[in-house]
Amino acid sequence: MGIFDRYAPFVREYIYRSGWENLRAIQVAAANAIFNTDEHVLLTASTASGKTEAAFFPIITLFSEDPPSSVGCLYVGPLKALINDQFIRLNDLCAEADIPVWHWHGDVAQTQKERLMKRPSGILQITPESLEAILLHKHAAIPKLFGDLRFVVIDEVHSLLRGDRGGQTLCLIERLSRLAGVNPRRIGLSATMGDPERTGEFLALGTGRKTIIPKIEAKGARWRLSMEHFYVKDIQAGADRADVDALPVLEEKTDEAPANADPGIGYIFEHTRGKKCLLFVNSREECETVTATLRQYCERNREPDRFLIHHGNLSASYRETAEEVMKDDTQCMTTVTTATLELGIDIGRLERAFQIDAPWTVSSFLQRMGRTGRREQPPEMWFVMREDEPEARAMLPATIPWKLLQGIALVQLYLEERWVEPPRLDRLPFSLLYHQTMSTLASCGELSPRALAERVLALHYFHRISQEDYKVLLRHLVKTDHIQQTERGGLIVGLAGERVVNSYRFYGVFQENEEYTVRCEGQELGTIVMPPPVGEKLAIAGHVWVVLDVDPKRHLVYCEQVKGAIPAYFGQCPGDLHTKILQRMRQVLREQRGYSYLMKNAAARLENARFTAGHSGAGERPLIHLGGNMWCLLPWVGTYAFLALERFLKIKCGDRLGLRNLDSARPYYMQFTMKVDEASFFQITAGEARKPIDPMELVYPKELPLFDKYDEFLPAELVKRGFALGVLDLETLRETVLSWSAGRPEPS
Repeated sequence: MGIFDRYAPFVREYIYRSGWENLRAIQVAAANAIFNTDEHVLLTASTASGKTEAAFFPIITLFSEDPPSSVGCLYVGPLKALINDQFIRLNDLCAEADIPVWHWHGDVAQTQKERLMKRPSGILQITPESLEAILLHKHAAIPKLFGDLRFVVIDEVHSLLRGDRGGQTLCLIERLSRLAGVNPRRIGLSATMGDPERTGEFLALGTGRKTIIPKIEAKGARWRLSMEHFYVKDIQAGADRADVDALPVLEEKTDEAPANADPGIGYIFEHTRGKKCLLFVNSREECETVTATLRQYCERNREPDRFLIHHGNLSASYRETAEEVMKDDTQCMTTVTTATLELGIDIGRLERAFQIDAPWTVSSFLQRMGRTGRREQPPEMWFVMREDEPEARAMLPATIPWKLLQGIALVQLYLEERWVEPPRLDRLPFSLLYHQTMSTLASCGELSPRALAERVLALHYFHRISQEDYKVLLRHLVKTDHIQQTERGGLIVGLAGERVVNSYRFYGVFQENEEYTVRCEGQELGTIVMPPPVGEKLAIAGHVWVVLDVDPKRHLVYCEQVKGAIPAYFGQCPGDLHTKILQRMRQVLREQRGYSYLMKNAAARLENARFTAGHSGAGERPLIHLGGNMWCLLPWVGTYAFLALERFLKIKCGDRLGLRNLDSARPYYMQFTMKVDEASFFQITAGEARKPIDPMELVYPKELPLFDKYDEFLPAELVKRGFALGVLDLETLRETVLSWSAGRPEPS
């Protein structure tokens, strides 16, 4: 029987009404796997390829033939906006078959949730955080809610595999399955999946099933892509894209542009007029600033406001208004957004996506561009790179347009190799271990230490956590009153733990931006998001300061002023940039080919960067002499290898090198002074890299590297171990350092 004939009649009718002439390859492959096997399924195909229908057509067909007696399918989505969008689509599809579709997140009315609790059925769409809340507060109702759960669909599964949120999702599915006595099939959906085989193994952890990954022949990409570069001090920004008529230019100090106009923003303002667009930025703060600036342009030009805003800290009404307006094909508005509109949402006739600066991953670039290109049109993205203009006499590395190189590398890696970042599945998730321990205790009530360990350590995501590590954690939590030991020897949530668990913030494991106040001798200097370790420097209030102490509980940083004009600490890199991207950035500098999507400024600045790199040797040599005893190191490694390299140079090699004044722009370059010559640098670093390196030696003596959300509640030894063994990339560090000295003559 053909797949189309196997579908339920109401599904076939839906396909007819939609005007489909045939099923897509992903839909045929998914149906074969779901109908004809009992295994998990991982569906990887391009954006707008029909993955959602591919998963749900077979599922709702099976439900129409044999209705589940509880929620039969759990759909886990990473974003509220994505769930809202899919809720409407699935409701239309399931209405005729009387298969209820429910959604549950912080913006859903309580009455809707109560209706589900009374009559659990059909399909439930939910975020990981709301699923955590159900397990925490409705523990006893889990068997009734999910006693006949047959499928768990995890949408945009790639977005959950680079941090604790993916681990939390798998832990929740495993805990729920145990409580309900079920073993549902897992179906992962993603348009941008690196290393599908490892992801398939991850998806199947602890279930006794394998994962089927259908091979879908990808069509050749047809993109509309442009990339322009602006120095913030540029006088003007023009339009010279080959297929766009020249548009009016916005100049500084005119009536049309705000004072101190940013030419990149002016460029975006002109090229969004009369079109429906998304404008992606890389942070919530930038989202607010860019939106306000664009609205200033509207006022100065006496135009109606045509810009919306969407990010995770806005109220539900603001976000939903933006989503509804963007779905209205009659309105030509532009929404400035963070990653909250990156995933899965069908916005309809979206004409163009803009990206300010480069995103941090190939996956994010593909997702953001994939919001366009629906309705048989090719995806279209315009990159707008903005960097400070180097001084007239500036030397390397300030003259290299790093954001431009990063953007080119992201594009080229996918065009040339179809490469996407692989999942990060080898961390030591102590922060999540705390979270799941507290969640388990809060939901179950008193448990013996053995029973608690059996419940938590049996979760397969914690396979790298030893029983000894868990004992260390539990002793610390009892000591700090996050856990209390009863007279009978059982464990319950303590007073300090209740304050954490009872907060709505507890449901999530992603890190929020916690601000630290910086003080010097009682004077408040300002705030920063991520403080550097003790002994490192930071720039604030127009001066450079050395950190004397960090109080993570009170969010205070104590420092004293030191001489210097260049910021010595650039803060935590906002994204995990993969080593392969840095290596492709280096290749961009070294090769002489052009890229058809570069506009006038971008092409000229790349040519200048290549000229400078060629004359300085920056494209070939990792160590560049800047004059006197000042050097620049260009390691071309990813964020976590770069972090390890900084520490390796300071701690393992610093004394012999005579290393001083090390300043980093992570993960691009380091500048420092040293007393030895180039050959000695390579000899000393290679000699240390050949020795066994204990990762714990790369943690500074007084440092407590709080990296994940709940690290502040962990014993110091576990925080340090989690950072040293789960974050720092020593393997890439060692390979890189040894490659520097290969074939080099010994120093005289």
